[in-house]
Amino acid sequence: MTSPQEPGADPLDPRAHPHGHTHQHGPVEPVSDRLRRVIAAVLVPFGVVMLAGLVLLWPGGAPEQEERSGVGFDQQHEDARVTELTQHPCEDLGVQVQQGVTGACEQATVEVTSGPHAGHTFTEVVPPDATKRFHDGQEVVVAYAPEAPEELRYSVVDVDREVPMLLLGAIFAIVVVAVGRMRGLLALVGLVVSFLVLTLFILPAVLHGSNPLLVAVIGGSVIMLATLYLCHGVNARTSVAVLGTLVSLLLIGLLGSLFIELAHLTGNTDDQTGLVHSLYPGIQIEGLLLASILIGSLGVLDDVTVTQTSAVWELKQAAPTAGWRRLYSAAMRIGRDHIASVVNTLVLAYAGAALPLLLLFSIARSGVSTVAFSELVAEEIVRTLVGSIGLVASVPVTTLLAALVASADRPPAGPAGDEVVGSTGGNGPWGDGASAGATVPTPSGRRWGAPPGRRRATNPRRRRKR
Repeated sequence: MTSPQEPGADPLDPRAHPHGHTHQHGPVEPVSDRLRRVIAAVLVPFGVVMLAGLVLLWPGGAPEQEERSGVGFDQQHEDARVTELTQHPCEDLGVQVQQGVTGACEQATVEVTSGPHAGHTFTEVVPPDATKRFHDGQEVVVAYAPEAPEELRYSVVDVDREVPMLLLGAIFAIVVVAVGRMRGLLALVGLVVSFLVLTLFILPAVLHGSNPLLVAVIGGSVIMLATLYLCHGVNARTSVAVLGTLVSLLLIGLLGSLFIELAHLTGNTDDQTGLVHSLYPGIQIEGLLLASILIGSLGVLDDVTVTQTSAVWELKQAAPTAGWRRLYSAAMRIGRDHIASVVNTLVLAYAGAALPLLLLFSIARSGVSTVAFSELVAEEIVRTLVGSIGLVASVPVTTLLAALVASADRPPAGPAGDEVVGSTGGNGPWGDGASAGATVPTPSGRRWGAPPGRRRATNPRRRRKR
């Protein structure tokens, strides 16, 4: 609950009330047809171009290989189960371990439970220094290599995590819907849309040789339009957030392209990237790096732009007569708190994903600067800093756009010439279906929200004295 303000206090005065990070979504203030046309003139052509690009670059699925490469996930996989686990000296099993490693080797008997060879058993030896461990009855995933000798055709490649992963996904969906209700359900729909665009368009289009940056811009824009309008409704507030996100994405794309070129980053810094490039030489790895920066920043950008836009709308409802400059100043006080939190969030998110790289700072003997400026680490630094610059820039850009739009219209006139100085529609502070500033009749005949001084106040006690 908000603390009541003293009479005559300025709701936009930073000393009158605290400010902070807010995600409040109140009733959306309507805007005039003129503003709707201006916003539509920008977003409708953009949406049409993105949909046209989606259709033109639609890959129709991932390219099919004539035969499996046999590396990574490009193998034939079957389900299996560990039926027995015994321990033996490593020398007896013909396994050599590193010097200083002690302990017995484990020999797991594995039974294939799917495919044409269901019921077939084989053994898997686990050295004492291996990170992968088994237990009796454990469900595992095995790879089948038909070209290998019979005793080596099957090998354990992973454990079966289907049940815990599905359970975690179900818990996540239940929590989101239980707390967010309809908004939470729409957010899950938006998540499904994002996943479909990523797996059915972005990844296959890149594999087909399309420009990764162009694919990321089109796919990311479609994801942004679908998720924002699904979760927050088709209105001016959401449209302003979309515009702020687009401007910030453009800045991230320009900065990312510039510093990838200046730092001579190739994007081919790990085994996975090298494997993809060897299987599909036509993929532009450098463009793939820039595309990953754009997509990685998009989710946090949506949060920032929607929050800042909502803050401006709420401030406009609290102070209907405030101009765009006052709205911008007040919302930026919220935005500065938001900047401090989201920059730290993005840096920690990238640091968590690249935690093994950070270990290089601890074990490197050639100096911190040498490690930091190597391509392996510099790629993550560019990814983090370019994304952070885009996030910081999105706060003033989105706040300015929202302040201009929210203050562009004069309040409509109410009945009997009373000026309605707030938004209309939705539930207001009195819980009677009217919003702040709407004119609501009361038993005494006075209208809530009407400008003071329109009618003379009467005092029954003063009448009796007379």
